[in-house]
Amino acid sequence: MKKVISFILPVIMLFTMTACGGKNEGTAPAETTSAAAAASDTAVSEESAPEVEGGFKVSGTKLLDANGNEFIFRGVNHAHAWFAQNDGEALDAIAATGANSVRIVLANGIQWQSDTAETVEKLIDMCKQRKLIAVLEVHDGTGDDSIETLEKIGEFWIGVKDALAGNEAYAILNIANEWVGKWDSKIWRDGYVSVIPKLREAGIKNTIMVDSAGWGQYAKAVGDYGKEVFESDPDRNTMFSVHMYGSAGKNEKTITDNITYATSQDLCICVGEFGYNHSDGDVNEAFIMDYCCDNGIGYLAWSWKGNGGGVEYLDIAVRWDGSELSSDWGEPLINGENGIKATSKLCSVYE
Repeated sequence: MKKVISFILPVIMLFTMTACGGKNEGTAPAETTSAAAAASDTAVSEESAPEVEGGFKVSGTKLLDANGNEFIFRGVNHAHAWFAQNDGEALDAIAATGANSVRIVLANGIQWQSDTAETVEKLIDMCKQRKLIAVLEVHDGTGDDSIETLEKIGEFWIGVKDALAGNEAYAILNIANEWVGKWDSKIWRDGYVSVIPKLREAGIKNTIMVDSAGWGQYAKAVGDYGKEVFESDPDRNTMFSVHMYGSAGKNEKTITDNITYATSQDLCICVGEFGYNHSDGDVNEAFIMDYCCDNGIGYLAWSWKGNGGGVEYLDIAVRWDGSELSSDWGEPLINGENGIKATSKLCSVYE
């Protein structure tokens, strides 16, 4: 599923971006700072995060933190690549919801101005100040079926590896957002089996997250070849993510099947994106949250703010500071029975 958003610069100039599935086109404002611009350094705490040895580790269907405790994502997505100027305000507000994690959109230069090791390190530090676990993803390969594109994204991660080193307890490396638009398991397998060993050879030790094929919604790819992708990681420290919109999240059976494709094979999976509605159909978001809570599955909702092109309804917050949440999406996600505030638990490395 692909949603296309255009950004309007002060000079009347448009360029389009693909985000997370569907075929909507439209506009969203982009203020003048670039993706690689310095993120806001609004400080929540003068204290640095505790020093811990090791990092996250996949153990069967579970993700364990550096202390060996199970960690379950309860968070949202934030589009740093297009709204870097709002990073500090957004992360403050996201932390205030009780979220324990945030999935952050980065760019590697294929479509948008590339982030750098400095900005990656700063974003991780900002998350640590707010006691959030950072899930970092490169968005430029969204829907792309070329292994060459995935290889270039891998090169980006190797280039910023110094920002990841020492942060294995605080940052997850979600290699590429929704790489492979086709509902094709083999291309998906071949790309990740090629790239993951290169990341490890370069010395990257963080837990890796891999989105499903089919704009993130073809969870069968994980069921078909997830074991091969997992085994390609010399560290055996790779987990998976399915994105749930109108295809993967449309009803209870589909949602259950999409998750159990992975868990029945002892693979670790989370819902890396989901909404309550989208261009490809209605989403049963209540059951997604209910199932995740009952079965110890993490979820990260799309997205805090900045959606355009007719999918503004996917904004969780009406304002960047979170002073007002959207009634149809933000309120049930944050304040609902199985929402973030009621079910999120702080990662034990911050305790």
